[in-house]
Amino acid sequence: MRAAGDAVFLVDVRQPWENETAALPDSLLVPLGELGDRWSEVASAAPAGALIVAYCHHGVRSLSGAAILAGNGIGPVASLAGGIDAWSLRIDPSLRRY
Repeated sequence: MRAAGDAVFLVDVRQPWENETAALPDSLLVPLGELGDRWSEVASAAPAGALIVAYCHHGVRSLSGAAILAGNGIGPVASLAGGIDAWSLRIDPSLRRY
């Protein structure tokens, strides 16, 4: 979607140490445990009409993150299947795996 020029906004719901290890460019770090209190930051930062994609290491926490955002009226929202680990295998092998 990004390559096609579609508006996509990435939200990293991992812990700061994970984000420091490997992160997708132009993503906003909001750890899952803080997302319930900080969802408005995502709403403010995301471009109008953008698909908001939550991501984590393997795609489990991001499902919860997407649900938190959707439950607060933010959308459209999705979870990155397979997380950053799948991204590093399928999209960008230069991204550090952990």
